[in-house]
Amino acid sequence: MGSIFPNDSDGEWWKKTTVYQIYPRSFLDTNGDGIGDIPGVIEKLDYLKDLGYETIWISPFTQSPQRDFGYDISDYFSISPQYGDMALFEKLVQEVHGRKMKLIFDLVLNHTSNEHAWFKESASSRDNPKADWYIWKNGKGRNGMKPPNNWRAMAGNKAWTYYPERKQFNYTAFLPFQPDLNYHNPEVKQAMFDVVRFWLKKGVDGFRLDIISAIYEDAELRSNPPSFRLTPSDKSLSIFFQNLKNNFLHEKSFEFATELRSIVDEFVNPRRVLIGESHGDEALINQFCYNNGKNGLNAIFLFKAISTPFKAENYRKMLLTFEEHFPEPLIPTLVFANHDRTRIISRLGGSVAKAKLLALFQFTCRGIPFTYFGDEIGIPRVRIPLKQGKDAIAIQHSWIPQFLVDKSPEILNRDECRTPMLWNEKLNAGFCADSVKPWLPVAENFKEINVDRQIADSDSLFNFYKKVIHLRKETPALHAGSLEIVHDLCNKKILAYNRIFNGKKYSVVLNMSQYAQKNPVNHSRILLSTHLQSEAHQLQPFEGRVTMLD
Repeated sequence: MGSIFPNDSDGEWWKKTTVYQIYPRSFLDTNGDGIGDIPGVIEKLDYLKDLGYETIWISPFTQSPQRDFGYDISDYFSISPQYGDMALFEKLVQEVHGRKMKLIFDLVLNHTSNEHAWFKESASSRDNPKADWYIWKNGKGRNGMKPPNNWRAMAGNKAWTYYPERKQFNYTAFLPFQPDLNYHNPEVKQAMFDVVRFWLKKGVDGFRLDIISAIYEDAELRSNPPSFRLTPSDKSLSIFFQNLKNNFLHEKSFEFATELRSIVDEFVNPRRVLIGESHGDEALINQFCYNNGKNGLNAIFLFKAISTPFKAENYRKMLLTFEEHFPEPLIPTLVFANHDRTRIISRLGGSVAKAKLLALFQFTCRGIPFTYFGDEIGIPRVRIPLKQGKDAIAIQHSWIPQFLVDKSPEILNRDECRTPMLWNEKLNAGFCADSVKPWLPVAENFKEINVDRQIADSDSLFNFYKKVIHLRKETPALHAGSLEIVHDLCNKKILAYNRIFNGKKYSVVLNMSQYAQKNPVNHSRILLSTHLQSEAHQLQPFEGRVTMLD
């Protein structure tokens, strides 16, 4: 089969890269306020470079009231003082590029904070210059005090908030203090394109586009049909017995992706990247990447990886789905965790062996692998009661009895997956000074699980991440080759696939069971195993191997 990348001149660097997500509040505090900051990111760039990561994705750091910790933006053109200032950001860009790495960050295009100057003006009256920059609608009922329709927000709350100044309701796709911008208004679209250009001129290499699925909603604001689902899934946009078809994944959102691509493609040498966040069926959301003959986003998050059970047959089906709906020149994303979901090691029952096997899968598949900070050392979910939560969703759901929350496999308090990075055995795990209280508690077992300790342990999760990332980087078949599932070798316990590039073939075999299995691939050279001690003809429980085929 021919090369996916005939040469590097096409500049599609994102197809071969590895991405490390930094949640800046929790990475490293350098100024003693208990909150991570931009200098903390700069200080740890060599750590990430040594691990082998090529791209850094940073969660929002622009001006914000921080009610949703940066996803509620009050000024797109300045930096929140908790993190630093524009000069520090420009230094960050310079330091990243000086290490031949890339920098992307979260861009929230769908909504602003209700403290943004645009919204304050829009909410003040019905006839101001920005009156139509957000989504306003008269209410129903005798006094107009009933919401315009039945829409629910993705966070579970009602999607409409009444503003007496306008005697109208305002629409929010997520949380009540995050009003949606009105992209049916051309002025809004141009203003946001100006935001995109501003940061690209600053040198960022692209964006991860938050909640891109909500950019457009039905222009007539028609009510949604009923659904049988109470809670959302990664594939379905139904919630609280309602199908959100009229306010999510609107066809104009796919068109918007192609418009956005044309803006980003104005910038070359190097080319820039757009990666979207959207729940939904893969057969639908691939339209964000290619729609009506036009290129859109370069990639879209595939949350299926997070929710797929850790079983060989499930992972085989997942690969089939990704390859079917994101064939070359499209590319899947391999996302197993982020700032909204339960930590990987906790989902895997605390098993380091499973975590290594998952990492082997993630970094040897065809796709763009994303690592959420701390997963390379196995930071666990830190239990924080809802009533103590700082997360806006936790505050919104604080009425739910804690015993019900504790039974949920997924988190209602996102603080639990956002706790500080564990750097060393010092008090506060080296995230902040000993005398400082971190904004969230560090994991109690930080003396056993931290970067310094795992660097010194040749069999640690950290060192396996480092090995597999460097193997991927050094092996063209793993970062640029085609993928074929070896169905004859697959069963309920074994997943097997090959990566192929320029006539060279590499086998990846994963034993996803707790029992030893016969190794189905012989007469080959082992390049990497999840286990330090391997037997040629047998795979140990949860062992995976990469071999070069003869």
